[in-house]
Amino acid sequence: MVDIRIPMKDLAAQWREIEGEAAAVLTDFLGRGEYILGAAVKAFEGACAAYLDVPHAVGVASGTDALLLALRALDVGPGDEVLTTPFTFVATADVVVRLGARPVFADVDAATLNLAPAAAAAAVTPRTKAVVAVHLYGLPADVAALAAAVGPGVAVVEDAAQAMGATFGDRKVGTLGTFGCFSFFPTKNLGGYGDGGLVATADGALAARVRRLRAHGAEEKNFPLEIGYKSRLDGVQAALLGVKLAHLDEWVRRTRALVALYRAGLAEVDGITLLAEPADRLPAYHLFTVRAALRDDLRAYLRSRGIATAVYYPWPIHLTPAFAFLGWKEGAFPAAERAAREVVSLPLWPEMTEGQLDEVVTAVNDFYAI
Repeated sequence: MVDIRIPMKDLAAQWREIEGEAAAVLTDFLGRGEYILGAAVKAFEGACAAYLDVPHAVGVASGTDALLLALRALDVGPGDEVLTTPFTFVATADVVVRLGARPVFADVDAATLNLAPAAAAAAVTPRTKAVVAVHLYGLPADVAALAAAVGPGVAVVEDAAQAMGATFGDRKVGTLGTFGCFSFFPTKNLGGYGDGGLVATADGALAARVRRLRAHGAEEKNFPLEIGYKSRLDGVQAALLGVKLAHLDEWVRRTRALVALYRAGLAEVDGITLLAEPADRLPAYHLFTVRAALRDDLRAYLRSRGIATAVYYPWPIHLTPAFAFLGWKEGAFPAAERAAREVVSLPLWPEMTEGQLDEVVTAVNDFYAI
């Protein structure tokens, strides 16, 4: 078996950078004995609200739950449709089904792989309750264009799980729609040491409902006002994420600089197509993804040289068994389907060295020169 010398991400490298600071915060947290929805969670929620420049931020158990609670707070349910992209992580669509509503897909823009506003406009029906705009790989989707495409009666929910730290114009993603939903899964831009998520909104009443829904539908203990969920952000995760939040912009800056090197090194490779980076937005790269001819052969070659790769996502959601009940067949969303056959993500993390990156670029160039 080949030894992987360059992984997709090196999470331990980030821990080494913050270990002293994080250990002190963790020791203080554990000594307080307040582990569930206590001061650490409140402080982290306040820090996130300040970072995003939004009035309300609510910590929840995962990025999936952030989407679920946001849509539930909008009263999405049976008979409703939620419009989104088929080229995303399955959670974006499965939360819709869990609420009894129907996911409706529209194709992606071939250049960015984000939901195409024109395709979204054509998919709107009188049943459309919301549209979920996914900031894929950390590249901001054009939320304003999507909002205009679907019309004023449709709420816009941002799936910003991969994009914390990204901006569109002068605003952070997650503040462009009715709700912004974030994930703190360990590999994300702001990654915890377990699961976690966040819902951001400018609407106080919606924020209050998300807070209620995350605690079994109760505002007062043991007195539920509605059926809710157990979806609390763990205090230990909030304490550690609070340490990491102060470093996020620097980590995002580093990954942007690394991606600029990647793009320069791969720009002339016959067989590699770079995704677009529109000038009006600044990505926060969760992944560096390209379109590759002979994708699977390239992956095998890179692995033979000790370089990890990954595919996000090998199947568009509408072609997976779980969503066959929706009735879409191959050919329904050709841009998304082609992307699933071509995309490959190359190693990227903030502490990655230029030497490691150069090794990946050289290997890709060597493959296509064979």
